[in-house]
Formats: sequence, structure tokens, C-alpha cells
Amino acid sequence: MRVPFLDLKATYVELKDELDAAYRRVMDSGWYILSEELAAFEAEFAAYLGVKHCIGVGNGLEALHLILRGYGIGAGDEVIVPANTYIATWLAVSYAGATPVPVEPDPLNRNLDPGKIEAAISPRTRAILPVHLYGMPADMDPIREIASRYHLKVIEDAAQAHGALYKGRKTGALGDAAGWSFYPGKNLGAFGDGGAVTTNEDELADRVRTLRNYGSRVKYFNEVKGFNSRLDPLQAAFLRVKLKYLDAWNARRASRVSEYLERLKEIPDLELPYVPVWAVPCWHLFVIRHPRRDALQAHLREHQVDTLIHYPIPPHRSGAYQDAPFTRGSFPISEALADTVLSLPIGPHLSKPEQEQVIDALLCFVRPKGDHAH
Repeated sequence: MRVPFLDLKATYVELKDELDAAYRRVMDSGWYILSEELAAFEAEFAAYLGVKHCIGVGNGLEALHLILRGYGIGAGDEVIVPANTYIATWLAVSYAGATPVPVEPDPLNRNLDPGKIEAAISPRTRAILPVHLYGMPADMDPIREIASRYHLKVIEDAAQAHGALYKGRKTGALGDAAGWSFYPGKNLGAFGDGGAVTTNEDELADRVRTLRNYGSRVKYFNEVKGFNSRLDPLQAAFLRVKLKYLDAWNARRASRVSEYLERLKEIPDLELPYVPVWAVPCWHLFVIRHPRRDALQAHLREHQVDTLIHYPIPPHRSGAYQDAPFTRGSFPISEALADTVLSLPIGPHLSKPEQEQVIDALLCFVRPKGDHAH
């Protein structure tokens, strides 16, 4: 059988009755922009995280962009970002008119290395933007300590970290503000694009609410040059249903991860994810490393196992940033990760037989034919 990387239809099948009821509720309401449905989700997600404010926006990229705009970060400013991340983190900074300043990751947990941040700070630095990559929390306490000393904002990119914990606290409630994505493949995913900003700061929340709606608090009275970035009430209704299952579905992911970690630990040259003692990942992705990554991916494909690479091209090597002062070798840790990482199937609907097929295929890659003992 073919093992999909992530079975999105299964999420609908499991929750069909509740999702269909949510759809009918929104359609019957006759209100399809900035409705009570959206306000209800915002309140519920804020309560889940333990923060004061949640503002639903169009997607994760716009969430980060609107936070930066809300803080007045723009032309002439710098924002420290991970060199190893999805390009949206950098694009948000660029859209605001500021300059992304990359810092290498810790090679073990693959997130922004707090020990390398201080050297990248300049008089123009306004914020640090750590990413909880793959659903693994970044080491936030030292990042916050550095930010406090230099009077910088800490903006979490929590797009992959729904329900992850750092020292017992939920990601998205650890910095000054956080940007979220509800892209369908996320642990808390909509059935289309969606995003949110979370924060405890009243002033920032008010600015982001205004900016997301054409710069307007009152219809046709535009106070600032804003944007059109509003979470759709239909998606908000679906997210309200799925939020109730987030922790249970994350637990399913963790169960599958335990099996991977136990069964794959003896494979030569295979590097498994490292989990610091202070972290409870939500396992958005299960990312291994192997020096023969491309050959391994081809082997898994032959064995009907779908995999993905997160991410094959670091932002500094992309065409989008070809005008930036970086060359091959500028960020060797990030480049080495891009050349060796591979994401295995993971998700709340990955079945036991499917996972067995993935594991058997991996063992088959390193063992002689006929030797398939577990």
C-alpha cells in the first residue's frame, strides 16, 4: 500500500458530523466576514494558550507581517531570524520593509542558537524572531534574556507549534507576540489558509485588529494604511471543532514518534530528532538526517512511502534573496541540514500498519536482502 505523508481527508472523516454542523451554522448565520464565529474562536484559542488576545488573520505569513507592522518595525530596522527556517519567516520581515539578519541553528535541536544571537545584534536591531521549527520549541529563556538586555521584542513564529510546551508553558505565550498558521497540514489546520496573532499586549492587539481590516475600526473610517487579512468565519468554525481534539491528536503523534525513536535508533548514520529535557514537542514533523538522504528518499519512494524535505533550500540560497550579501558557505550548519534532512510520515491518522511499512523500508535500506529482523 502507499503510505501518504499526511492523510488530510481522514481528519474530515473522523470529525465529519461536527464539521458539517459547523458549516451549516455559519451558512445559516448569513454573516461571513468578522463574525461572532471568528470572535468565539479567537477567545477559545487565547484561552487554550493562556494569553489575553488572539486576532484571526489571513495566514501565517501575514500574522508575522502584521506583528512587525504593529510594532512599527520597518525600513532601516533589522530583525534576527533563524538561518534554518521556512522562507515565510524571512519574507514577513522583508514585507515590513526591515532586513532579516540570519543566525545559525543549534545543530542538535535545529532551532535558533541563543549562543550566536548576541554577535548578530546591531544598533538597528529591533526584534528577535525565533521559530519553533517542526513543532520543537526554541530555547526561549536565554532568547528572552538577551532581548531584555538589548530592549528588543521577541516575536515567536509558532506556525508549526500548536500545543507544544517549553518548560511547561505553551508556545505562542512565551514572547511578546506570536504568529500562527492554520494551513491544512498543521497540527491545528483549517480547510484552507488561515492564521492568527496572539499576545498579552493590549496596544499591539488593537493595532493588529485595525491593520487586518484595511486600517479601520469603524467601517469606511480608515485610520492607517491597513491590509485585508481576516480569518474566514467558516475556517474559524472548523478550527473551533478541531481545537477540542488538538491535545488528543498531538498525543497520537507522540505515540507514533515513540515507536519511530525506539525502532530506528540502531540504524547506522541515521540521526533521529533530539528532544531537550525542557521541551514537549507537538511533532508537527518527524525529521531525520542521513548523509545519503536523496538515495534514502528514492528507496522509500520505491517502497511506496511518501516523504518530504523541510527544507531543501535555505532562505539565503533562494532566488528570493539572491541580492542579499550571502554566498554558499555563509551558513554551513543550515546548508548541511538542507542537504541531509528528511521528513517521515507522521500525523494523528498514521496507522500502525502504515508505520510498520515505513520502518521496514528504512531497515531494508541498511540491511542485506532477507535480513528484516526488527
